[in-house]
Amino acid sequence: MDKSFLNWPFFEDKHRALQAEVDAWAAKNLPADHGDVDASCKKLVADLGAAGFLKHSGAGDGEKLDVRGLCLIRETLARHDGLADFAFAMQGLGMGTVSLFGNLEQRQWLAKTRSGEAISAFALSEPKSGSDVANIECSAELRGNHYVINGEKTWISNGGIAVFARTGEAPGAKGLSAFLVPAGTKGLEIAERIDVVAPHPLARLKFNEMELPPSAMIGQPGQGFKIAMSVLDVFRSTVGAAALGFARRALDETLNRAANRELFGAPLFDLQMVQGHIADMALDVDAAALLIYRAAWTKDMGAERVTREAAMAKLYATERAQEVIDKAVQIHGGDGVRKGSVVESLYREIRALRIYEGASDVQKIVIARQAMGEIK
Repeated sequence: MDKSFLNWPFFEDKHRALQAEVDAWAAKNLPADHGDVDASCKKLVADLGAAGFLKHSGAGDGEKLDVRGLCLIRETLARHDGLADFAFAMQGLGMGTVSLFGNLEQRQWLAKTRSGEAISAFALSEPKSGSDVANIECSAELRGNHYVINGEKTWISNGGIAVFARTGEAPGAKGLSAFLVPAGTKGLEIAERIDVVAPHPLARLKFNEMELPPSAMIGQPGQGFKIAMSVLDVFRSTVGAAALGFARRALDETLNRAANRELFGAPLFDLQMVQGHIADMALDVDAAALLIYRAAWTKDMGAERVTREAAMAKLYATERAQEVIDKAVQIHGGDGVRKGSVVESLYREIRALRIYEGASDVQKIVIARQAMGEIK
């Protein structure tokens, strides 16, 4: 893989060392077994914790999240194995609310998720509210000295921990709150397992008169929307980084194919059309990387919000990675659609990234509104 991007001014020596460490570990330990997804994810979380990489997934006491480090880890893991990237990413996204807004008692969970002892999740989407977070219907009603939660969440990776519900301080976005929910809480039910094109542990959750103490609330009542958007602000850039990892792997596989496959008595690379495709792929990879690490660097430098930068990074990286991988499949010919081949797996892995944590069309709305806001 071309690693010249690590010399860009976005990075410090610690980032270059981190990328090399993760890459060496991944080369020895990945890909994981995708046969039993639940068992594989549990093992991956434990192994990533033992290797020390999960300490980057959440900020401990006195620490700040290193978004560039998060992006480099996700990019590197995704280049080796999509399931490993998923396992790492959910530890960060699932506990992002606690890392950024949790109190001292709630932050005790970080020791468990950063070591791989506990697996985290981020329960936001519902059957009627995916991109439209303000439309959440799951309710949290204060009865005496407990909140009672009723409703559903869907497309939830790993089950439950951070849950967003309507507490009703005001209509729409201003009436949402966030809660920390241990997976064994009475009233929490896994109603359905959801299978998708790439192997990920997804589920639909039901909350039936589930009781939580007020201390389970993350932040203040009515701050749930702000908390969710702040977390996504950070982690959307890392989704782009995962897409970049997939795209880099597709480009590497294509370069190898073009150099070693003969067509009409010459290497495939000698065809000008193939050279044109490879040039487009290389351009898309570098452009995506620039947008991703600009967003991550901006956040690390102290920006309170990077909504515009993160939306651009996520949108461009995921959309262009889809194009890069599609070109890789085409250049591989029949082998590109052989089940279990690298580029076929990448083709299935990339599609979901254009939807979750803000679909591409939603990112366009975010970018347009940010641009309009700058001239008002």
